[in-house]
Amino acid sequence: MAEEDAKQNEEHVEQEVVETSAEEVKTAKAGKRSAKAVAEADEKQAKEERKTHKAEADAEDKPKQKANPTRSRLERQGKKFRDAASKVEKGKAYNLAEALKLATETSPVKFDASVEVHINLSVDPRHADQNIRDNLVLPAGTGKKVRVAVFDDAKVDGADIAGVEALTKALEKGDIAFDILIATPAQMPKLGKYARLLGPRGLMPNPKSGTVTTDVAKAVAEAKAGRVEYRVDSTGIIHVAIGKVSFGAAKLEENARALFASVKSNKPASVKGTYVKAVHVATTMGPSITVENSEV
Repeated sequence: MAEEDAKQNEEHVEQEVVETSAEEVKTAKAGKRSAKAVAEADEKQAKEERKTHKAEADAEDKPKQKANPTRSRLERQGKKFRDAASKVEKGKAYNLAEALKLATETSPVKFDASVEVHINLSVDPRHADQNIRDNLVLPAGTGKKVRVAVFDDAKVDGADIAGVEALTKALEKGDIAFDILIATPAQMPKLGKYARLLGPRGLMPNPKSGTVTTDVAKAVAEAKAGRVEYRVDSTGIIHVAIGKVSFGAAKLEENARALFASVKSNKPASVKGTYVKAVHVATTMGPSITVENSEV
């Protein structure tokens, strides 16, 4: 009997040692945390699991909402736009005269909207020779009142603002009261410090846009007459406003022809095959009208 009792006592002691060792291992795996911290972590994990199970149960009990069918882009537009768009035949490419006449008839706004031309070209603007940029004077003008500033001390007829000192003071205050800034090459170094102010607004004079020139009087006259600048965007598309709805189809066509001639003359030698991929005209907030590519 004594031997059996001793044996049972030894087994009991061994079991206690094993349980203690397991607890120590669990605590040791937790790093420097105490047994109390481990217990709190376990309790927190259990609580998170209960929350997850409850959320899943609630989601199963909640009735599923019926998904509404996706409406087309045209259906999401206003009533006036839909009425205007109904006049444009879907999938049809119009000749230029028809497209411009239709554009003036489908303007859904009450104000004198601009008429825009969008030309998608087969060019890659990442290549320097295909980064097309130019300017031209529209025969019928743009219909916009343009404020022209001249960064030079010489007096120029037609300029709204002129003088280096006057413009410098205005630029120091961040006051920009002009739409076009023209400068002579000699005065350009003084404008360098305002590049961050003028550049993002597209107002920094540039020889390619005709705003850096020695013939300031001619540049001012062209700006007032309706000179526009165009440049392909990152996707190879040119966007140009060619006038107002009030111009009528004839004057708009005259401006569009001048733009097309300029774009055609700037075709890069490295572009082979199709140059013009697509042409569209549209008014401000009006529907897009496809133009035949052969018009360019």
